[in-house]
Amino acid sequence: MVSFDVSADAYARFMGRFSEPLAERFADLAQVRAGDRVLDVGCGPGALTARLVERLGVDAVSAIDPSAPFVAATRARFPELDVRSGVAERLPFADDSFDLALAQLVVHFMTDPVSGLWEMTRVTRPGGVVAACVWDHAGGSGPLARFWQAVHELDPGAPDEADLAGAREGHLVELCEAAGLTRITPTSLTVHVSFATFDDWWEPFTLGVGPAGAYVSQLDEPRRELLRTRCAQCLPPGPFDIAASAWCVRARA
Repeated sequence: MVSFDVSADAYARFMGRFSEPLAERFADLAQVRAGDRVLDVGCGPGALTARLVERLGVDAVSAIDPSAPFVAATRARFPELDVRSGVAERLPFADDSFDLALAQLVVHFMTDPVSGLWEMTRVTRPGGVVAACVWDHAGGSGPLARFWQAVHELDPGAPDEADLAGAREGHLVELCEAAGLTRITPTSLTVHVSFATFDDWWEPFTLGVGPAGAYVSQLDEPRRELLRTRCAQCLPPGPFDIAASAWCVRARA
């Protein structure tokens, strides 16, 4: 799994405004209910974790992430929560420990997505729920679509996030099948995020978060300004909304 070596604040400013509303809808999709014991795999700074704690209480939730800053941020946010440092492919939990294992915006950054989903299945009781979601980077309806559109107009060969695991329609289902999951139900979720100005939208891309932030970070100043100008031409004047869709699966362990 990719480790995000950035601050929790940088991630929140870049992706948090999308992942926070998505977390509420994803928890609904997973059908999280009182009395459940849930694992948040790849918890990041705690967008989904917070929704789970609200619904179930801190004693019913565990979380894990490979990023030290994210683990520290989630622990600071929930001092009594079981938050661990680790990767999805080697979950430090016993078999059948949870009723649900959830992975929000994580599968595409796993080193081995099938192994990660298999591990999620292992730690979930038989008949329990394993659910995952990934932005639709391949279909052009993810939150970064306008950014990558501008990048490719200036740099057609630039690698983007379209080929990441689960980012195209149907791929999450294929990964779940390979991991041995059953009763797989695919769907999609869409959230809408408002931006007051173009700079409100652009500034988080300069923080070095994820593949998009890494791309901006390696540009020299003239090329970065050229990309900024092209992005501004691809967007309406503020205020404006961005719709972001994610592919989702809900399956049985």
